[in-house]
Amino acid sequence: MNFIKLSPMNLKSHPSVNEQWVHDKIAEDPGILGLGDVIVRDRERVHPGAGRLDLLLQDSEERSRYEVEIQLGPTDPSHIIRTIEYWDIERKRYPQYDHTAVIVAEDITSRFFNVISLLNRSIPIIAIKMTAFQIDNSIGLLFTKILDTVQLGLVDEDESAIEQTDRAYWENRASSATVQIADQLLNICSDFAPRAELRYNKHYIGIFLNGTACNFAIFRPQRTSTILQVSLPQSDETNNALDQKGIDLLEYENRFRHYRLKLRPEDLEAHRDFLHDLLKQAYERRQII
Repeated sequence: MNFIKLSPMNLKSHPSVNEQWVHDKIAEDPGILGLGDVIVRDRERVHPGAGRLDLLLQDSEERSRYEVEIQLGPTDPSHIIRTIEYWDIERKRYPQYDHTAVIVAEDITSRFFNVISLLNRSIPIIAIKMTAFQIDNSIGLLFTKILDTVQLGLVDEDESAIEQTDRAYWENRASSATVQIADQLLNICSDFAPRAELRYNKHYIGIFLNGTACNFAIFRPQRTSTILQVSLPQSDETNNALDQKGIDLLEYENRFRHYRLKLRPEDLEAHRDFLHDLLKQAYERRQII
């Protein structure tokens, strides 16, 4: 077997290769970035007043989008700012997707790596180092992910570390009537999760099943209503069904993929069958994860 010594090269100073060439190669096979099974949703996407987004990628399940900015040579402050700005514009315009900012550069210096790492605590951002190699008369590209997004756990994965309370705590914090809404919602789940029981935590009421946390739904009683959070990916079908039912729907929680419904006692009687189907979907999905 022959050995080939790879020679890294600097694309920024190359006489014939430019950023557009790199865009084309990634667009031909976006999988080379290491972001999974993704497709190109758009290129050179115009953002009035902000410039052009190099590449907009989308995963095959149409749940996640990646705002990708590419730079030859070392990254710089303007590159980082543009990347975050495009990410922010896209997530506000299309909140139904999970959005991730992606910085691609030949050199991500320690200074800017530290800056990106700090941003990564509050903004989903990925940094990818691009290395080019000269192989005879050809050029190869290697993409190495040097900073990934923080992986969020399921709501119940840290259940043991959450401060436990009791029913009296929630009845005092909210009201007896709204805590009873949680009882009724649990009762709706009885045919597909007969052993489920409520677990009273400081910030929410969760679900315990067979001795372990199983938060396919959680409840947050308030004074006159209870917020039901159902763990389901956002979809047009569910959105349309909720609109037709006229249920008080709060903003979708993108990071944990929760629908948030504001329920009053009369809603449970009027929409019992619909809530049953919604909770059952979340339960069945939770068994798969």
